[in-house]
Amino acid sequence: MEDAGAERRRAEKKRPRLEDVAARVGVSTASVSLVLRGVAGPSERTRQRVLKAAADLGYQVDRTASLLASRRTRMLGVMVDVHSPFHADLVEHLHSAAEEVGYDLVLSTQTRTRDERTAIETLLAFRSEALILLGPTAPVDTLAALDGKAPVIVVGRRIEEGELDVVRTADDDGVGQIIDRLVALGHREITYVDGGKGVIATDRRRGYRTAMRRHGLDAHIKVLRGDNTEAAGERAARHLLEADQLPTAVVAFNDQSAIGVLAALARAGVSVPGEVSVAGYDDDRLSRLSCFDLTTVSQGAEEQARYAVAAAVERLDQGRTESREVVLAPHLVERRTIAGPR
Repeated sequence: MEDAGAERRRAEKKRPRLEDVAARVGVSTASVSLVLRGVAGPSERTRQRVLKAAADLGYQVDRTASLLASRRTRMLGVMVDVHSPFHADLVEHLHSAAEEVGYDLVLSTQTRTRDERTAIETLLAFRSEALILLGPTAPVDTLAALDGKAPVIVVGRRIEEGELDVVRTADDDGVGQIIDRLVALGHREITYVDGGKGVIATDRRRGYRTAMRRHGLDAHIKVLRGDNTEAAGERAARHLLEADQLPTAVVAFNDQSAIGVLAALARAGVSVPGEVSVAGYDDDRLSRLSCFDLTTVSQGAEEQARYAVAAAVERLDQGRTESREVVLAPHLVERRTIAGPR
């Protein structure tokens, strides 16, 4: 029985090579290479003949070999949390933005058993030319040291100190927009389900407190412990259900947590928004499902992705060395989970 190696070698032998195209046209392999790479030099007649011969032979450019020869990979490494629907939206838009400028993506995931450091090491091992890190939690000095190995673009997180490129939205303002709208609807008893540790959670928590104080609702400020998961939202809602009286509105750190709140309230027979209004943050794909139709805040995933890729290209191809922060304005997306208080 023929082994796999022999079969592979036979397939490679049959695959058209650059030399085959050159022989068909009667020109040098260097001329063929120039034509296929779109480099000026060969005449228009030669270019047309090479392209026709390549098409007739079924020749395909070995992109990997070309990149290795140029010592460029044109790969942007992206660290993504596999459990985040919002990160999934970002990655989709990052792919489109990268392809438009001739780059591709290498993805490395964070999971419950795979930490941020491991994910980043994988991106570097695959020769990523720049790193686009979605919501990193590493200390600023760690990220700054990493920037010495490859340009780092931090997406979604505020960086107070450190020379790093950042693309984010104003998280405190986004939560403030939710509070402003709820207050305008007549709410006063507005509880916030926190997102845990980290800069993003801190900014959103501050946005809640600041907006409540702005409306003179200091006495009504209530923050429940949570994180970025549906389970955290469910736990927070159960805590509220055990109290003597429910708040009229609940704002959660993100859409996943808000969905957990919705699930727990539904099981308890509490109507939304009839008895309690609920809002999240991120405007991820789950929030848009008709079964949730969740009021939330959009971070502009497509716009963030476009700016992140542009920052990487400026560092790699245009030689920009100074750091830059892009802060985008979030906007409230009102759906059916909020209404005036009962």
